Amino acid sequence: MKRLSWREWLKTITFYEILVGMKATLSHLLHYKPITLQYPHEKRTLPDNYRGMLALLRYDDGTEKCVGCDLCEAACPSRVIRVVSAEVPGEPTKRYSKEYYMDMTRCLFCGMCVDACPVDALGMTREFEWAVYDKRQLHLNKEQLLAIGDRAFPVREKRLELQHPNVAFFNVAFKHVPHKPN
Repeated sequence: MKRLSWREWLKTITFYEILVGMKATLSHLLHYKPITLQYPHEKRTLPDNYRGMLALLRYDDGTEKCVGCDLCEAACPSRVIRVVSAEVPGEPTKRYSKEYYMDMTRCLFCGMCVDACPVDALGMTREFEWAVYDKRQLHLNKEQLLAIGDRAFPVREKRLELQHPNVAFFNVAFKHVPHKPN
């Protein structure tokens, strides 16, 4: 049997390891400085990857980006989104979202609908103050979602056919777009 030295014996009797652990706890307890924000006037900084309220986006000329493909509705795991799409009269290959509804009481804020959108018509804002007394106010329609998008994303991108010179050159998308000069 091994004999303990007097230091090891003293550490065993005084519970040295527990005291070393409690030193960190006590130093935090004694030197703790709380960080208090006066909430309505001071707001904390949100992380860069924060996912807030969803919004529908527009192009710079004011037209809606949504093409009514219903991929966001299919990608949503909690079935928050409901899209009613229709065809543009006279142009059967073009579609748009006639009606667009979101039930934000069931939203998980996962961002899968934003990732699924092929034309980037959905965006996640940094808004988090959506406390209401009646949860029916969180059933948002297309106009409300577009208003959120206008407020949260003031800088808009150009239409797709104006971004790509080949589309504008061949004038495939719209007949009213002027031909590209030679």
